Amino acid sequence: MKLLVTGGAGYVGGTCAAVLLEDGHEVVVVDDLSTGNADGVPAGATFYEGDIATTGVKLIETESFDAVLHFAAQSLVGESVQLPEKYWHGNVVKTFELLEAIRRSGTPRLVFSSTAAVYGEPEQVPITEDSPTRPTNPYGASKLAIDHAITSYAVAHGLAATSLRYFNVAGAYGGLGENRVVETHLIPLVLQTALGHRESISVFGTDYPTADGTAVRDYIHIRDLAQAHLLALATSRPGEHRIVNLGSGTGFSVREVIEACRRVTGLPIPSVDVPRRAGDPAVLIASSARAIDELGWAPAHNDLDEIVTDAWNFLRELGPRAHSAR
Repeated sequence: MKLLVTGGAGYVGGTCAAVLLEDGHEVVVVDDLSTGNADGVPAGATFYEGDIATTGVKLIETESFDAVLHFAAQSLVGESVQLPEKYWHGNVVKTFELLEAIRRSGTPRLVFSSTAAVYGEPEQVPITEDSPTRPTNPYGASKLAIDHAITSYAVAHGLAATSLRYFNVAGAYGGLGENRVVETHLIPLVLQTALGHRESISVFGTDYPTADGTAVRDYIHIRDLAQAHLLALATSRPGEHRIVNLGSGTGFSVREVIEACRRVTGLPIPSVDVPRRAGDPAVLIASSARAIDELGWAPAHNDLDEIVTDAWNFLRELGPRAHSAR
């Protein structure tokens, strides 16, 4: 298939583009490089630097694609609270322009990069796709709004669509991994501490109702996540918009992640206990039942040490090109 990948210079989009190429697809990437890096576009993909609402729309209208995989987004939760207009415009308005181009061109398939942030603070875990959606920040709200829009386009225009709601994506694959200027994810932050880019790693909250008092999260290896996108393309059906959670179905606490990083790196990695952050739930774990049943997917890289090892090897190979955490 000929596939358009938006945001294909980022960590998730670039890695998924690489796996699509490995599977024999023709891949065209569009990315404005506002958060991604041209080095993140895999070899073999055709790359266009530009905005999805202009360059992306033009590509859809002038070339014939079998599907669009839409990863491009503003994705910093804290920033979304401070600058909601950036997220409503950058995520919702620009995606609407993309959807209109898809409709006009008759592009038959769409896979959308959604998020577990649409659920907010869950009533129960594991979180299923039928759980209430109550996002607690504009980032999650913008992704939920896009999900609603995609549903209406699928019903009205026969689009075969799948939204994959990611939990915590981590690890590295094919020479691609997390190397952002502004990093917010736990595993790369801990590993950047191991590299000496930070004095210590902060543990936000030690009084949660969990085994060791720290928050528990579901981590999915980037390779497993990419495989789910292949399966979503292969199993999508016209006129249907599927919502599918992507997580390992297991959880690890903040302290367990730090200990795994210490084991893998062989370094002490100092940590500092600090108060909870407002709005951080105690436990976020995905139900993988729908992904298994409807996509035929199963995570193959659930081991936390394997995830950390892949991320560590990637950052060490970058050497001086690795960003310092901010």
